[in-house]
Amino acid sequence: MNRLWLAVGAASGLISVAAGAFGAHALKERLSPEMLVVFETGARYQMYHALALLAAGLLSERLAAGPVTLAGWSFLAGTVLFSGSLYVLALSGVRAWGAVTPFGGAAFLLGWGALLAAALRR
Repeated sequence: MNRLWLAVGAASGLISVAAGAFGAHALKERLSPEMLVVFETGARYQMYHALALLAAGLLSERLAAGPVTLAGWSFLAGTVLFSGSLYVLALSGVRAWGAVTPFGGAAFLLGWGALLAAALRR
């Protein structure tokens, strides 16, 4: 499972950098300042959780496998739901996508809680 989280984390980091560059250059003139901030928030949180996925990959052989695996899946789901919904919201202007974002935030919280549980297990 560690190689999966390392690969997914690296891919997510790559996508995050590309999204950030796209937002800073291609979208700067096309989006309102408010929607540009929304897009940039998605890219920033994607990068935070790309690093968290890398940590899950690196820690998967040292800590309890179950919670680390839960953390990895939670970080991945959170990225899709949180960052993905912010990207779509910013690009489409459809505010209803904002209703999806909190589910991604909850998945991020679950992932961090699972990593905490793994760290505290003996």
